[in-house]
This record gives sequence, C-alpha cells and structure tokens, in this order.
Amino acid sequence: MATLTERPNFITNFYRKRVFLDTAPLIYFIEGHSTYQDKLRECFSANDNDEFIFITSSITLLEVLVKPIKEKKPKLVSQYKNILLNADGIQIFEISNKIAERAAQLKSQYHLRTPDALQIATALIHGSDYFLTNDHRLSAVKEIKTATLLDF
Repeated sequence: MATLTERPNFITNFYRKRVFLDTAPLIYFIEGHSTYQDKLRECFSANDNDEFIFITSSITLLEVLVKPIKEKKPKLVSQYKNILLNADGIQIFEISNKIAERAAQLKSQYHLRTPDALQIATALIHGSDYFLTNDHRLSAVKEIKTATLLDF
C-alpha cells in the first residue's frame, strides 16, 4: 500500500474527510469502467482502509439498481445492495424533509435536476467535505468541494 505522500492528490485530499459518493463513480467501479478503474480501485481501497468515509443517499441506491433490475441481473442487484447497505466505510442516509427543503433551495439557485439537488443537499446536511461525482456541471455548486472523475 502506498504511503499518504505517495497517494494521488485526490486521495490525499480525502484523508480523514467525509466524501459523498454519487452514483456514477460507484457504477464505474463495480461494473469496471476502464478509463477510471485504476483510480477508483485506489479510492475504494483507501476507503476500505478507513482513510476516509463515504456517505451517500437512498437516491444512489435507487439509481444503481434500475439497470440491473431491468436487465434481470439479480447478482448485480445483490452486489450493489450489499455494498451500500452493509459496507463499513459507507453510510447511507434517507431523504428527510430537511434534505428536501435544502434541495429545493439548491435546485432554485443552481437550476439542478431534482436527483442532483437531493444528493448535494444530503451531502451538505450530513457534513460531507467533498462530493465525488462524474458530473462536472455540479462543480458550479459553491457550498461543497466537488471532485470529478476527470480530476483523477
């Protein structure tokens, strides 16, 4: 395992932080997206080693399950559920009224899609330091530091 100083900058930035895990990075990691796979493997390994904690929302669970359910891939459904609901390094939060209200503010201010507003609101309300996504448009939100896969 690489020392902290040998780690890629994004993992060093995540050290001892709360990182919101958006849907795309999880899908790319689990389903083997070739462009980002090595960096995502390092990222998830660092998370497994308790270097930082992932948080996410039930929106992520919804979004990752759609395609495997549609394609009748029960093993992939189980894999996603097991990771999001049982992994020690991932906390998953349900959407509350407080999150919905914060999402409405973000949606009106930044013209976000509803799922994105809910994800970012969850990150903010639960104290995330970073928002890990593959959607560079979300970097317009100034209330949280956005890390995109392109940053990897």
